[in-house]
Amino acid sequence: MAPPNESKDTPKVTSTAKANLFSLQDGNLTVSGGAATLLSGVPENVTLTPFATAFDPSSSSCDAPELAKQAMAAAHRGAFLGFTAPAATDRAPCRVGWLKRRRFLSVFRFKTWWSTMWAGERGGDLQMETQWVLLDVPEIGGYVLLLPLVQGSFRSAIFPGDDDGVVVCAESGSTAVTATDFRRIAYVHAGDDPFRLMHEAYTAARVHLGTFRLIEEKALPPMAERFGWCTWDAFYLTVDPAGVWQGVSELADAGVPPRFVIIDDGWQSVNRDEDPPHEDAPGLVLGGDQMTARLYRFDECARFHGYREGALLRRPPEMFYDKSMPKVVVRKAAEVEAASKAKKKAAAQGGAAAADLSLFDAKIEHLRRELEQLLARRGDILAKLCGDDGGHGGGEVGLKAFVKDMNRRFPGLDDVYVWQALCGGWGGVRPGETALDARVGPVRPSPGLAGTMDDLAVDRIIEGGIGLVRPNQAGDLYNSMHSYLAGAGVTGVKVDVIHTLEYVCEDHGGRVELAKAYYDGLSKSIANNFSGNGIIASMQQCNDFFFLGATRQVAMARAGDDFWFEDPNGDPMGVFWLQGAHMVNCAYNSLWMGQFIRPDWDMFQSDHACAAFHAASRAICGGPVYVSDSLGCHDFALLRRLVFPDGTVPMCLHYALPTRDCLFKNPLFDQETVLKIWNLNKFGGVIGAFNCQGAGWDPSEHRVRGYSHCYKPVSGEVRPADVEWSQREDTSDMANAAEYAVYRCQSDELVLMTPQSQPIQFTIQPSSFELFTFAPVTMIGDVGARFAPIGLVNMLNCGGTIVDVECRDGSEVKVKVNGAGRLLVFSSVRPQRCLVDGFEDAFEWENGGKLMVDVSWKKDKNGVSDVVFCY
Repeated sequence: MAPPNESKDTPKVTSTAKANLFSLQDGNLTVSGGAATLLSGVPENVTLTPFATAFDPSSSSCDAPELAKQAMAAAHRGAFLGFTAPAATDRAPCRVGWLKRRRFLSVFRFKTWWSTMWAGERGGDLQMETQWVLLDVPEIGGYVLLLPLVQGSFRSAIFPGDDDGVVVCAESGSTAVTATDFRRIAYVHAGDDPFRLMHEAYTAARVHLGTFRLIEEKALPPMAERFGWCTWDAFYLTVDPAGVWQGVSELADAGVPPRFVIIDDGWQSVNRDEDPPHEDAPGLVLGGDQMTARLYRFDECARFHGYREGALLRRPPEMFYDKSMPKVVVRKAAEVEAASKAKKKAAAQGGAAAADLSLFDAKIEHLRRELEQLLARRGDILAKLCGDDGGHGGGEVGLKAFVKDMNRRFPGLDDVYVWQALCGGWGGVRPGETALDARVGPVRPSPGLAGTMDDLAVDRIIEGGIGLVRPNQAGDLYNSMHSYLAGAGVTGVKVDVIHTLEYVCEDHGGRVELAKAYYDGLSKSIANNFSGNGIIASMQQCNDFFFLGATRQVAMARAGDDFWFEDPNGDPMGVFWLQGAHMVNCAYNSLWMGQFIRPDWDMFQSDHACAAFHAASRAICGGPVYVSDSLGCHDFALLRRLVFPDGTVPMCLHYALPTRDCLFKNPLFDQETVLKIWNLNKFGGVIGAFNCQGAGWDPSEHRVRGYSHCYKPVSGEVRPADVEWSQREDTSDMANAAEYAVYRCQSDELVLMTPQSQPIQFTIQPSSFELFTFAPVTMIGDVGARFAPIGLVNMLNCGGTIVDVECRDGSEVKVKVNGAGRLLVFSSVRPQRCLVDGFEDAFEWENGGKLMVDVSWKKDKNGVSDVVFCY
């Protein structure tokens, strides 16, 4: 079968069109009239097609005329880079040239699901499954992006080639789907602003492909600017109604109420092929245990299924629930797992170590009995809870009853999300147990994934296979799940394990066509059941998801890999170095993912050794803030620096991105670079500086590991220009300020800077941070005072607490501030008095210009105080 894959005829270019910046001549790909050679040794089968000649904005298939207009305005800066293959094939790697001595930043898949940054300067430095490459081109004072695309039924990625070659590989994922024409399989775009360049390139891809939506075309779900709690690290697969209730209650009672809760993996009805077909799989505790299990029905597992309406209202968990039990169960399961690994290691070593494996068997059996006893105790407690109907048999039962009671007890809880895998469960759907046609087929990872990191999830999925519902029933699968959940009061889903589709696409028209069928079904179901955008995408960090699945419904997705509170492979320093790796992944992935979705930096634990490190990044990331604290394990003082008393957060206007001087550096193990990320608030900007040194990708070992010699203090500098003021129209004027007040969060210092000032120098300890809040200084009327609002300094994103600033009558400044705590502003002159909500109040002023006043939470005004400084 050879589906339509040929490039379309191109419209003629009008005489008024600007000449394209790119040229392919004499085996060289150049930019700006030959000012810079990007690739040399380009083979004759490689083609270059200007965007303007390949895209027709008047086409009836163009559904975004305004975006098409923007794309055409920048058309001279972009072109399609492609090739033709000598024979029809399902996988076509093509060297498109040599890359030598030019700095680049890239993002590549280090696992099936997750991607990370990589910097280099030669084609040989590239990693497999690279999703894009940003070239530094100082000859033109700018940058060039090389972006693999989808063409027809093929997707593409970049790979390293011999002798510093750059290889673009197109693949369909099915030997039955072949083609020769790949002239639109990649795209190049040039610009002098790396952030605008990314947006222009993805805008061109959006109007060209028409298969996805940009973030500006979508509405964010309400949870994006609220605080939440996820159950995963508290329970793993043992989550139950009483535990969820207890977790939400602990946070709410401490004044940091979750506005959303995510009931993660463990709530579904799943079992393994060897289990009785109508019963939940027994003994599932740790992640990994469930990865061969399949969904056998669409409602909740027995732990939730037996819940009766009012049970926890009548008898709340603190009356009977041992909140230490989940941790005890998890620890015991971890002992079982460790003993099993020790046995496997002894068997592999042979000799005396393997002489008597029965000793291991006895220990494992003993530990398993102890785990079963703990689970039985927990089951007895839940059975009593489920049997409590208040003396009458009426009311709801199951998940619907539980969510209904949660909303009664916690009226501020806006959203309840639940976890699901894209294919239903980790192992898909069990054949014969639902009305859908599900079949377990062989799992075959793409050859391009051969160099990625070893992954337990991949091993288990290959072991168990995937029960794939027929593609034309994908919509039925999702609607069956989601209509039930919506009826139970669930408001959204976290969709995980997304890229398993590429493992099972051989007999379904290839990965692009299979993905289209599933993403179409998912999008329609989200639109019908969860207000159009009640979804978080996870384990989705591959370009075919974003080009095919990032529809109008998916407005939020994970930007990094999982938060690991410790190294699963046993490195004791992983408690620290894994946190920096997570942060770098989120920051650099946001460069491209932020074009499609609002990046979600994932949960963290507030009592972790690096909790403040994580909290500072979440405070300015511009996305949701949520934790996965275990029961009874919280740092409420830290959480109050993130969360307002009503469960909202002071959210930045943009999403956090690396500063320009970090783009071509390695902040993980080059021993010199501090990760700096910028973001914008309504009346200022913020730079977060994080020492992430100490870990990263090892190309020779194909894994992320610690680099202990890099785990040391690192120095850096910061200046007002590090804030990308011009990335939003409503903040661009702040770039023109003659002076800025700069507040250092950790040292509690306030200094003044001009654009010409020497940068602020700093040194940061390992796994530590500093936040710099920049506020433009303005003159107040005729009184000669200079003024700049900083915000509530007890909040990590203090600038995000400023709601409005108004100069009145030339001698007064009114500041609206959200939250409770200490308001700091810079004022060169001591005011005569200060009014808080119309009443004169005490304030402090220091010679350096620090002006401070305390404000309280105004519940009747949604937390906002009116502070007036009178001069």
